[in-house]
Amino acid sequence: IPDKLYSGAIVNYPDNREQGNVEQMRKVMASIRELHELLHLSKDFAKADEQISAYDVAHHVGFSLQEEYELLSLMDERQRQEYLKRHLVKTLPLVSGMEQLKEKVKLNGHFKNLGGFDWKWKEV
Repeated sequence: IPDKLYSGAIVNYPDNREQGNVEQMRKVMASIRELHELLHLSKDFAKADEQISAYDVAHHVGFSLQEEYELLSLMDERQRQEYLKRHLVKTLPLVSGMEQLKEKVKLNGHFKNLGGFDWKWKEV
């Protein structure tokens, strides 16, 4: 910007539809709570589900940096909600599977001590 002693920029604000689908957000929030339960986390979002936007919860679903950038590039709240939903549909089974694997690993070695089997072979 000319005649200024500091840097400046011309800023364009893109059209950003902030009105989302309330029912979709309730489902997304239910999935986020399920994810946090699987991870043994406790988060309070301090807003009713109907008032939460995708921007409010994006850091709480385990996005990679690339996925966060992709979410930020979406200019419609319904698209952001759908993006969150798809991520959670993909992530929840993986996390659940990891929790089951952790339980199996905890049992490692105990199968040797199972009693009740007394095999006697008969000659035929």
